[in-house]
Amino acid sequence: MISKNDVTHVANLARLSLSQDEIDRFTSQLDQIIAMEDELSHVETEGVKPTTHITDEVNVFRNDVVVNDGITREDLLSNVPETKDGLIKVPSIIDKGETDA
Repeated sequence: MISKNDVTHVANLARLSLSQDEIDRFTSQLDQIIAMEDELSHVETEGVKPTTHITDEVNVFRNDVVVNDGITREDLLSNVPETKDGLIKVPSIIDKGETDA
């Protein structure tokens, strides 16, 4: 059973200022919640699998399929101003004091 002192103690720990009416109301509500939990603890659960997910599906992934209907590497590289070793060369955005970054 939850007492008014329990509610006041928890409210103080949470730095909450409760009126006497709120203390009375919360004491009653918390007492009802504890009674429901106690009732649930007496339910027979022998043979009932624990539920960790809503569905029984585990790790549903699609197959990775390579699709080659896009632009080719050669077409892409032919449309950029500068390349280096088969890659697109872009201007340096961080100056490290080097001349050829």
